[in-house]
Amino acid sequence: MGFPKGRRRVVLVAAVLLVAVAVAATVWRVLAPAEVSTPARAAYPDAPNPDPRVVARLPVAPLVVDGRLRVYAAQRQVYADRPVDHRYRTTPYWSYRRWPAELAGVVASGTTVVSRWSDGLLVALDARTGRVAWRAEGSVPARMPATRRTGSARVWNPEGLFVAVIAGGGSVVVAAGGDALTAVDLADGRRRWDAGVGTGCHDAIGTTAGGRLVSVDRCDGPATVEFRDVATGTVGTRWRPPGVGDALVATPLGCRTGRSGCAGLRTVAGSGDDAGRGWLLGDGEPTAAPALDRPDSVLAADTAIGMAGEALVGRDARTGVERWRRDVSGARVLAVEPDRVHLVTDANGLRTLDAATGSQRSWFTLTAGSDGTSWAPGAAYAVDGYVAVERLREPVDAEADDQRYFFTSEPVLLAAT
Repeated sequence: MGFPKGRRRVVLVAAVLLVAVAVAATVWRVLAPAEVSTPARAAYPDAPNPDPRVVARLPVAPLVVDGRLRVYAAQRQVYADRPVDHRYRTTPYWSYRRWPAELAGVVASGTTVVSRWSDGLLVALDARTGRVAWRAEGSVPARMPATRRTGSARVWNPEGLFVAVIAGGGSVVVAAGGDALTAVDLADGRRRWDAGVGTGCHDAIGTTAGGRLVSVDRCDGPATVEFRDVATGTVGTRWRPPGVGDALVATPLGCRTGRSGCAGLRTVAGSGDDAGRGWLLGDGEPTAAPALDRPDSVLAADTAIGMAGEALVGRDARTGVERWRRDVSGARVLAVEPDRVHLVTDANGLRTLDAATGSQRSWFTLTAGSDGTSWAPGAAYAVDGYVAVERLREPVDAEADDQRYFFTSEPVLLAAT
């Protein structure tokens, strides 16, 4: 005995509606905007003091935070592991994930980790717990970084995301978008200022140790280097290096990390035949520093360091007076910190010198396990005495896929110096 015809139709319609609701609920759960925060469940680790050596072999690029954690960036996730000197990547200490937004970049200062997302949102995490400290609306990135498997572009040199110390105390996070700049307080995410800029003609390139945002502005006339107070957003100085045209290129030097807290600048007119000029950054216009003119010269605090034949020479960046000279045949500068300069040798040894005196701090081979040293150094990063470097398969083919481009499935080495 079945249902009457009319009732069968009602039952059929009800069943279809139930299926539709179930499908809609499933789609919503999968595709709806979401945020998943998984805080730490263990105690905050102590800061180790490892002997100079390779401490880890990793599949992705680490950002060393507070000398205790390694923070990583995935397409839609920021996560950390510990301890910083563990040989391999471990189970996440904490994790923060968003959907469908993508991660654009990560910076850190002290125990605060700030992530920037494709929708412009800035999210600060307490590195000690992984809990969200604050959220703030920021400018939308002009473009998302082109990242390979290691994610180094997001953590070692994030485009358009900077930290700066304010004169008198405190710090700000500055985010540069396609046509806007946003600054928020590092401590609580409080909005400090917004500024509109020209679309496609204004490039923020870094922050100075003295608390200014450096940009190259081509919007209203010839290319000009612009210095903006990070505390107020006020443009204080606009400056054009002598002899440059509209193709001005400016590169920050001597930065504390990434492109934040920089002490110098190198400008190039834009033509391949034009020599660069080095400058020191202070409160007013930059001061000429000829010791930084060469494209292979670097800045560590107030010491300009560059090659002279087979020797590495440290000079007073302001006067050019030689401070030290050391034979480093077959080596080149890999990364620099305010107090030390890291060299990689032809045989992939890591040699670290004191930036002020040139004395050797450590020297060891960059290898882990049985990997050997038949690889080429790629992107590198250094902070707090740690050095991380990507290993690339030789001959290096920038157009190759990641499997061919990187040396192994764990291409990043982290070393303590």
